Amino acid sequence: MHDFDHLLWQTAHHNVQVYKDEGAWYLLVSTQCKHLQPSGRCGIYETRPKVCREHTNDYCEMDAPAEDGFELYFDGYESLLKYCQKRFKTWDKRF
Repeated sequence: MHDFDHLLWQTAHHNVQVYKDEGAWYLLVSTQCKHLQPSGRCGIYETRPKVCREHTNDYCEMDAPAEDGFELYFDGYESLLKYCQKRFKTWDKRF
């Protein structure tokens, strides 16, 4: 339940969604990187994080509607909370 509590905290922020696909959970941050230059190029390309270096455009989360493309999709805090309450019968008693 701790992991879901953490996911709830993350989805309490603007433009953050969560989805499950192929058995793994992912955080979808729908905001522009602060290092993106007006030209569309990376402003920290030489020192960019490993996750950026490993990223490919083979498949994008936005290629298909979220509801159709993922095993589970939560558009924000409220939808994830509802899922947690249903999945964990003692969710509301954890405090």
